Amino acid sequence: MRDEPSATWLLEQETRALLTRLAAVQPFVLQETHVAAAALSPAALAAIEDYLITGRREVHRRARAFLRWLRGPGATAPAAEQQRRFWMLRLSFQSALSQFDLFSEVITQRSEHDNGVLLSGLDVAAAEALLVPGDFYEGPPVICSLHRGLGGSIRRVQTRLPGGGETPVALIRIPRERMIGYGIASSLVHEVGHQGAALLRLVDSLRAPLREIRRHARPRPAWDMWDRWISEIVADYWAISRIGIGSTLGLIGLVSLPRGFVFRPSDDDPHPMPWVRVLLSCAIGDRLYPDPQWERLAATWRAMYPLAGLRPGLTAVIADLRATMPEFVSLLVEHRPPRLRGWALGEVLRNPELQRESLLNRFASWEAEPSRMELTPPTVAFAVLGQARASGRLSPERESRLLRRLISAWAVRSSLATARATTETDMFVGQPTIWAGEPRRAAAVT
Repeated sequence: MRDEPSATWLLEQETRALLTRLAAVQPFVLQETHVAAAALSPAALAAIEDYLITGRREVHRRARAFLRWLRGPGATAPAAEQQRRFWMLRLSFQSALSQFDLFSEVITQRSEHDNGVLLSGLDVAAAEALLVPGDFYEGPPVICSLHRGLGGSIRRVQTRLPGGGETPVALIRIPRERMIGYGIASSLVHEVGHQGAALLRLVDSLRAPLREIRRHARPRPAWDMWDRWISEIVADYWAISRIGIGSTLGLIGLVSLPRGFVFRPSDDDPHPMPWVRVLLSCAIGDRLYPDPQWERLAATWRAMYPLAGLRPGLTAVIADLRATMPEFVSLLVEHRPPRLRGWALGEVLRNPELQRESLLNRFASWEAEPSRMELTPPTVAFAVLGQARASGRLSPERESRLLRRLISAWAVRSSLATARATTETDMFVGQPTIWAGEPRRAAAVT
């Protein structure tokens, strides 16, 4: 035994111990248990496993290289230099583990009773919500998970992970308190909108005309705010275009806060002031799917949070925002980003099936033949239930039951499609296609 271990010996022992711990990290396919309907899509699981295995191999390679250096030229290096190199190695090991833990938390939720299957169904819904007519991009695998808090979030594909590297999948986090009602659809499709906007580079392409307007238009403060808020507004636009009034109702459920928060200036926050955000949502909805229901909903919101009593400066800012809102909505609807190759957002994202009467007629057909419900694409199904709820034809209790049934059915159907597709699959975003039909092109919105 060594009475006084040298730095070389001590660091060699620590590195060998690190390699032992690294070898103990097993792929998720060997350790996670859940029913088949709760499983991740094959594309998502493969992308995660491949990414993490590559990371562990790199740590293993660096550890072996460090041992060779330590036993060779590094044996006579100063102890401080040996320790510095070991800590660089250990940081890479910790990064690999932190990334493993990030995905492990998401995948472990698939073992939760009931929630696991619902999350799998939401994966399917998110993948479909990311689809747009036309071959504009290839969507990434999408994985949903739950978290505490009020709002959702997304870690978009190819964004930086803790410790470096880029995530191979899109990770959407849904608040547990939104399970389950129309709020789940609103949160889910809003977060999907962030990913879709990134794939189409909408935020950057919209900022150019916004800043051109800012140079010439009055009042400038309003256009400064629209520019600052554009990333969240685009995600709201995506949700409204895909699920209709259910998106706005979900937003109202999220931002119905004490008055001080609803009128709080956002400063550097990319989220619009809640009071303005709801009115903007109604204005976008009315432009995409014209109907008096949007103005009625906006009037209800204004009655819930009247402007009386606000300080004059804030009242003036809100007035400027409302005055520029129609022009701003036109900018959104008519915008033709380069990635859409000449098509406008209002042409691509708007779904003609989401007109109020069309949705209510579909809901009535479900009442007569419930089996048709499960054959409907998720975004349209969300839109139907949201519209039925907004029109007073669906109670919250029944809505929750129907949503659970639908989301579970999507999970089961997707799992069975995956099981059957052993050699030939028509994949959309990592999921076998379970809704057939030609891509539709929406009519232009002016």
